[in-house]
Amino acid sequence: MPELPTPRRPSGELEAAVLAALWAAGRPLTPQDVQQAVAGDLARTTVATILGRLHEKGTVLRARMGRAYAYTPAVQDTAGLAARRMRSELDREPDRSTVLARFVSDLSADDERLLRHLLTDSSGEESA
Repeated sequence: MPELPTPRRPSGELEAAVLAALWAAGRPLTPQDVQQAVAGDLARTTVATILGRLHEKGTVLRARMGRAYAYTPAVQDTAGLAARRMRSELDREPDRSTVLARFVSDLSADDERLLRHLLTDSSGEESA
């Protein structure tokens, strides 16, 4: 019987695994280090490609370490990652006012109150 193809991983799963490895390490990691830290059978070239894409997105920083690059996360956690993605989407649209207005209009009442509270606290800190 022929072997069935392996199902594709959900979009972003590998990037999330790589970021989790970087967050857990607390130090810069080379692609080889990440490969060892990520469970599974990922090739080093696959890990290097994922790290390269994350670097292009600004999600990780890299610095030369010998002949390789060592990577560190540019965001500290999943909340920071989500915030970076939201900012990236906002930056793509020239009509920021409309995007923000539509975003706020789609918020739940609780989220809108929380956002207003956060904005009030933020503006209070700036004037102090």
